[in-house]
Amino acid sequence: MRVACLGGGPAGLYFAISMKLRDPSADVTVIERNRADDTFGWGVVLSDETLQNLAANDPESAKAIGENFAYWDDIALHYRGEEHVSSGHGFCGIGRKKLLLLLQDRARALGVELRFETEVQSAEEYRRDFDVVVASDGLNSRTRMLYADTFKPEVDQRLCQFTWLGTHQTFADAFTFIFEETEHGWVWAHAYQFDDDTATFIVECAQETFDKFGFAEMSQQESIAICERIFAKHLGGHALMTNAGHIRGSAWIRFPRVLCETWHHENVVLLGDASATAHFSIGSGTKLALESAIALADLIHTEPDLDAAFTRYQEDRRLEVLRLQSAARNSMEWFEQVERYLGLDPVQLNYSMLTRSQRISHENLRERDPNWLESAERWFMDRSGMPADAPVRAPMFVPFRLREMALKNRVVVSPMAQYLAKDGCPNDWHLTHYGERAKGGAGLVFTEMTCVSPEGRITPGCPGLYAPEHEAAWRRLTDFVHGFTDAKICCQIGHSGRKGSTNIGWEGMDAPLAAGNWEIVSASALPWSDQNAVPREITRAQMDAIRDQFVASAEMAERAGFDMIELHAAHGYLISSFISPVSNIRSDEYGGSLENRLRYPLEVFAAMRAAWPQHKPMSVRISANDWVGEAGVTPQDAVEIARAFTRAGADLIDVSAGQTTTEAQPVYGRMFQTPFSDRIRNDAGIKTMAVGNIYEADHANSILMAGRADLVAVGRPHLADPYWSLREGAGIGDRQACWPRPYEAGRDQAWRLADRAAEAAAQELRV
Repeated sequence: MRVACLGGGPAGLYFAISMKLRDPSADVTVIERNRADDTFGWGVVLSDETLQNLAANDPESAKAIGENFAYWDDIALHYRGEEHVSSGHGFCGIGRKKLLLLLQDRARALGVELRFETEVQSAEEYRRDFDVVVASDGLNSRTRMLYADTFKPEVDQRLCQFTWLGTHQTFADAFTFIFEETEHGWVWAHAYQFDDDTATFIVECAQETFDKFGFAEMSQQESIAICERIFAKHLGGHALMTNAGHIRGSAWIRFPRVLCETWHHENVVLLGDASATAHFSIGSGTKLALESAIALADLIHTEPDLDAAFTRYQEDRRLEVLRLQSAARNSMEWFEQVERYLGLDPVQLNYSMLTRSQRISHENLRERDPNWLESAERWFMDRSGMPADAPVRAPMFVPFRLREMALKNRVVVSPMAQYLAKDGCPNDWHLTHYGERAKGGAGLVFTEMTCVSPEGRITPGCPGLYAPEHEAAWRRLTDFVHGFTDAKICCQIGHSGRKGSTNIGWEGMDAPLAAGNWEIVSASALPWSDQNAVPREITRAQMDAIRDQFVASAEMAERAGFDMIELHAAHGYLISSFISPVSNIRSDEYGGSLENRLRYPLEVFAAMRAAWPQHKPMSVRISANDWVGEAGVTPQDAVEIARAFTRAGADLIDVSAGQTTTEAQPVYGRMFQTPFSDRIRNDAGIKTMAVGNIYEADHANSILMAGRADLVAVGRPHLADPYWSLREGAGIGDRQACWPRPYEAGRDQAWRLADRAAEAAAQELRV
C-alpha cells in the first residue's frame, strides 16, 4: 500500500508512524513545505490519558516524548494581585519543535520517507499515484477546500483575538491564567512551561479591546511590546518572543472552529485540524490529532477495504471529537464572555474557570484537590452568613434568604403539572404529592401552575386559586408542609392564554379538547398550532379583568399560607404571549418594541406585588430564549426582561426557555438552560434560579459554586424520587441533613450504603 501524508505536523507524522507499525511493508511518504526544524508554535499540551494512549500504540516514541516533557499538576489563576492555585490536574507540555523532531526520528527509523521543503500539490495530483492520501494539512487545509462539496466544512470564526508567543520566563508546576485590566479593557494570558527554560504565552482579548489598542495596524514587535508592558510583573524581566516571522504585520488571529460533515472523499481522508479543531484553552488539538491518527491507522489495517475503514473512522472518531469540541466550545465561550465574570470574588472566579468546560465537576474537583475545594466551599458558606464553626457542606445545602423567607438549602422542587385537580380544586393527590417532596429535603417546593380563573386553566385537570374551596384546599396543604417539614412552599400563578382549553398531558399535550372547550385569549389572534383554536385578541377591558384575577389569586395565596408566589411569564401562556414577538403582533402600545411588549406583564406583576405582603418574596418565571434566533426573544433580551421585573420588585428570576412557539429549535443537553441564568445573574447582578436537565448533586453544586445561579430547580428527578435531595446528599457524604424523625432508620442505612459505595470506588481507583 502506498500512502501520502500531506503535511508534516504531529497528525501526519504520527499517522505515518502508526501505519508503519501495523504494516511495515507499507510505502508511506510525508510531504511538508517547510524545513524539518521549522515550527510556528511554541509548546503543546497533552493529558495523562493521551500519554497512556501513545504508550500503548508505540512505546518507543512515547518514551522519547516522555523524557522531554515538562509535567505539572497545578492550575494557577492570577487576578487583581492574588494567586489562586489548585492541584491534581495532571498535564504535561512539550515544545512543538521538539515533538516534531522526535516524531521525525521515529518515522525515519521505521522507513517513512520524509520530503521537506516540498510544496504540497493538490490532492488530485497524489490520488493517482497513492492508494491513500491523508490530508493532514492543518487549520487552513487546501484539501478540505478542494473537496468542500463533499466534506461540507463549517468554519466558525470566533469572537476573541489571540496571538501565540513564547517566553523564557518559566511557569514551573502550573498551567497559569493571568487576567490584567488595561486602559482599553481586559487582556489575559494562557501560559505553560514546556522545557527547562521556555514557556508558551498566549495573549487573548475581546475584539473591542483589540480594536482600541489598534493591534491590527501594528507590527508584531509593536504589539509584543504592549503585551510585555501589560504582563510585566508576571514576566520577571523576560521578553516575549514570536516565531511567526513569516507573517507580515499583526500575528493576531481569531480562532476558527472547524467541523466537517464528511471526513473522506474516495481515497482521500482528513486528519487533525483539517477535519476538526478544538480551542487551545483546553489543549486538545494535538490530542485529537494523535488519537485520530492511531484510529485511522488501525482501521486501514483491519477493515476489508478503504471505504469501510474511512466510514468506521468517521463514525468512531466523530463522537469523541464532538465531545471534545463541546468541552472546548464551553471553555472558549467562557473566555469570550469572561468580562461577565471578572466582578466575581477571586475564589468563585477560579472555580468558574476550572469548571468552564463542564468536563470537571464539583466532586471531580474534590478528587483532584480536596483541600482547595473545601476552602472554596467554606468561602461559599461564609458568604451566606453561616457560622464560622459550622461543618463544611456542599453549596446545594447552604441556606439562602429572599426577603424574610429563609431557605434551609438551595434545592428547589420545580413546578410540574399533575393534571388531577377537579374543577380547579387540589385534592389528596396534591397533598401527598407536595407533602412527600417537602419531606424529601428540598428547601423550597413549587406548585404547578395554579390558574387565576376557569378560563385561565391549561386543561380541565389544572388547579386554581379563584374559588373559596381552592383556598381551603391549598391551606390544608401548606399547613401540612409547615407543620411536618422545614421546607417552604411557593405558589406559581398563571393564565394559560392561547395554550388553554387543551387535553391533560397524557391524553395529547397541547391538543384541544374533544368537547367542552372554552374561549381563549392571547396578546394577538394567533393560534398555538394549526389544530388549536384561534384565540381572541385580548381587549383592554379583558386585560383589566385578568389583571384583577391575578391580584385576587395572590391575595388568596397569602390567606392559604404560601411563603412565596411566582408570576408565570414563560412558556407561551398569556403573560408570555405579550413578551414574545412570535405571539405578539399588536400595533397598539402593548406591541412592537420590547418595552411595549413588557407593559402589560409589568402591570400585572406590579399589581400582584402591591397585594402580596412586603416581607414575602415574589419571583417571575421567564422564557429566556424562544429558540428561533432574532425573530423571537433572545438571551440578551432576557437580561432586559429580568431587569425590568427586578426594578418592579421581583426578588428572583426563574430562568426557563422555549415552549413559546412550535417553530422553536432548542438545543438540549445537561444543564442546557443554565447559561441563560448565568447571563442574567452576572450581566445584570440579579438573583436567579436555574432549571432544565439538572439531575445530579454535581450539577447543582457546580452551578451554585460557579455563580451561575442562586437556586437550582430539579424537576423530573423529583417525580422519580421525592427524596432526591436527601439521597444525593447521602451520596456525596453529607451527614448534616435533617431527615423526618420516623425515617431516621432509613437515613442510617442510606448513609451506610453510601459509605460502602464510596469506599468501593476508592478501592477500585487504588487498584
